[in-house]
Amino acid sequence: MSVTETFISHLLELRNRLLKIVLGLVVCAIAFLPFSNELYTWLAQPLLSHMPAGTQMIATAVTTPFLVPMKVSTLVAIVVSLPYTLYQAWAFVAPGLYAHERRFIGPLIVASTLLFLAGMAFAYFAVFPVLFGFITASAPEGVAVMTDIGSYLDFVTTMFVSFGLAFEVPIAVVVLVKFNIVKVEILKEARPYVIVGAFIVGAILTPPDVISQIMLAVPLWFLYEAGIFVARFLAPRTSD
Repeated sequence: MSVTETFISHLLELRNRLLKIVLGLVVCAIAFLPFSNELYTWLAQPLLSHMPAGTQMIATAVTTPFLVPMKVSTLVAIVVSLPYTLYQAWAFVAPGLYAHERRFIGPLIVASTLLFLAGMAFAYFAVFPVLFGFITASAPEGVAVMTDIGSYLDFVTTMFVSFGLAFEVPIAVVVLVKFNIVKVEILKEARPYVIVGAFIVGAILTPPDVISQIMLAVPLWFLYEAGIFVARFLAPRTSD
């Protein structure tokens, strides 16, 4: 097979995999569409449970009550179809990998997916209750806490992505050590700078309040330490 034919066959394979990914996403989105309102209510529960009695969330745009629940069902579909999406990506690249690379990258993809989902779960179950409780309690007297549903969705989506990416720190550490880009000893020496950087990242990716910044920075630090611990067992052996 010529180089051109090989290139075209790879393009066709990539197209087929992308179509399957899109199809899986569309199927999930259609399946969740009838439950859009219920999904948004579940997503908003951490804030609703801390809002003062007699207050509620509001919609400031004409189309917001219709579009925002649809966006929520789409986001849920993306998360639910993520394993299928990653499988298609893996099926595309796996034939070009060596056996030892497949043994490493396969579990790495699974671990990174689980860590991203764990970051989202940590944000929803641990961070949101504390954060929204603090925000609603800090409202000045006479100010009604009535958040727009579109703004709330943008906020929680940003937080989900921030915490999901933060929980990928062990993966980054393991990859750097596994491919001999950075030594474990250097990562240990960089610990003070990482701690400072974690708080800087927390200040950038989270709202301007101390609680959410700390609740992102501290897990970042611990996840960095977890990555170093795992990387010690995967570091390339050096001959004396």
